Amino acid sequence: MNKRILGKTGFNISEISLGTWQVGGKWGDKFSHENADRILNLAIDNGINFIDTADVYGDGESEKAVGRVVRSRKERVFVATKCGRKLSPHVDAAYQPAVLRKFVEDSLKNTGLEAIDLIQLHCPPTETYHRPEIFALFDELKKEGKILNMGVSVERVEEALKAIEYDNVTTVQIIFNMFRQRPAKDFFAEAAKKNVGIIVRVPLASGLLTGKYSKATVFGKDDHRTFNRNGEAFDKGETFSGINYEKGLAAVDELKKIFPANADLALIALRWIIMFREVSCVIPGASKPEQVLSNLKACELPNLDQEQLQAIEKVYNQYILPDLLKEKW
Repeated sequence: MNKRILGKTGFNISEISLGTWQVGGKWGDKFSHENADRILNLAIDNGINFIDTADVYGDGESEKAVGRVVRSRKERVFVATKCGRKLSPHVDAAYQPAVLRKFVEDSLKNTGLEAIDLIQLHCPPTETYHRPEIFALFDELKKEGKILNMGVSVERVEEALKAIEYDNVTTVQIIFNMFRQRPAKDFFAEAAKKNVGIIVRVPLASGLLTGKYSKATVFGKDDHRTFNRNGEAFDKGETFSGINYEKGLAAVDELKKIFPANADLALIALRWIIMFREVSCVIPGASKPEQVLSNLKACELPNLDQEQLQAIEKVYNQYILPDLLKEKW
């Protein structure tokens, strides 16, 4: 497993790591601790040493599973979690230091860890990034030994740029994939200047970039790909990277033409991401163990050549970019 330094944290982490939004089962299903244990242990067995979770994943069950498995292992496994999305309504005014402190303490209880390696604000409203007292809280928590580092998970590039103005922000988790390329153009260089680690989420655009979906594909009624396509339940950009599903399918068809017929588009999409040296790690999810092993194969692929990269850029500019510009992503 290739390793990279996670910015100012100094953590030496696996370039392909693990996101745990759906680790206990597919989106919308009841959380399965048995399935989670299989996935998490297999990931660690195969060199993954950075696991990203959140207090809202499975209503805390994901944190419990991650903590239980990490505590049972001899290897050093870094745990990142998130706080803030439990606020209802999820608005700037609800973000208060005392409330966030309670969330962090609850995450410590869920995981059973002595300290959280990385706590991240979980896609707070844009206004929250302009409140220094929110970020100052995490300095207090670090002094108390409850956390080692703080970071942010963002929806938009502008939020990422504002976040790294705070010296204690060590990482930014951001949506970046073949269908969401703006971070590479407008954020990566600034993050590198400040030694901020970049954690890439939604690398496969909620599965679109696997190349396995069609207009006939049906997702479960409790799957966010069914109920959140236009941001009805939470941020629009989290589902299919915020792009129109049908346009995404058309773009995928064009991407497939760039590569041999038997090529695995999901692995190519992951390889494309880790070609960017500013990226510390990418965190594809897995709802079953074999998906972990499949994701890791991206490490073995050669880099894409210039002709392939230019062809991907052309597909992006034609099918994706116009809609993303309207959304200011």
